[in-house]
Parts: sequence; C-alpha cells; structure tokens
Amino acid sequence: MNNKPNINVTPLIDVLLVLLIIFMVITPAKPTDFKTKIPSEPQLTSKADAAPDTLVVTLDSDSTLRLNNEKNLGTIQEPAKLIERLSTVFAARAENRAFREGAEFRTDLTEAEKIQKTVFIKAPRSIDYGSVVKVIDAVKQAGASPISLQIDDLN
Repeated sequence: MNNKPNINVTPLIDVLLVLLIIFMVITPAKPTDFKTKIPSEPQLTSKADAAPDTLVVTLDSDSTLRLNNEKNLGTIQEPAKLIERLSTVFAARAENRAFREGAEFRTDLTEAEKIQKTVFIKAPRSIDYGSVVKVIDAVKQAGASPISLQIDDLN
C-alpha cells in the first residue's frame, strides 16, 4: 500500500486567522495623524522695517551684486568689491563692538564670534543655483556667519 502523505492545513489556517485578527486590532492603534501648525497668511497692510544692521546681498538678473542699497559691488564672476565692502563692514562692527543679539554676555564665545556678521542673500528665481553658490562662497570669504537665503515669494 502506497499511502501518499498529506499535510493537515487546518491548524495553519487557524494560526493565520489569529494573526490576521491581531493585526486588525493593532492597526487602528498606530498614530496616523501628523499634526502641523500652518502659519496664517501675512497681512499686507503693514510692512516691517528691516533692522538697521541687516545686510542683504542681492543678485540682480544682469549678474551684478548689491549690498543693501549700494550698487556696483562687482558681478557674480568677480565679487572682489563685495568681499572688500563686507570685510570693511565687519571690521567696523568689531571696532564698535556691535554684537549679535544675546551674544554680548556669553563667555563661551570669542570677541570675534560675538560680532553681528549675519548676511542674507536674495536672488530672483531666474538665477541658476551655481551663481548663488558662488555668491555664498564670496560672502563666506568676507567672514560672514551665518549666511541665510531670503525668500520673498513661495509661489
């Protein structure tokens, strides 16, 4: 007599159903919400004035550079005038002890690290990424820290 061995699958199906029920019970307990706070749309009625010590390097579409309202500070390919001007500003701030907000009483920073050297870089969307990086590099050479990108329009 040749009896073919057969596998009894009934206990396997019972185990499978128990696992299915466990996963069905656990699934709703997992956190599915991602709570965020979305900022409200700014009111256009009042425009905030920039702080007097704010430095904004603007890249114009013709690849010229400006520092706040000063024009003719070189181009993206030749930023030497911009570097020189920023270095002069930082030296004057060091001489006048123009510290960053909250840094004047910190003992863990050197005198040079306390100086306000924040620079914002503003560029139109038509300027390529490589040009913006060249300007960031030039601003770093002048001694700026931190360097931030200014975003006016997120559309």
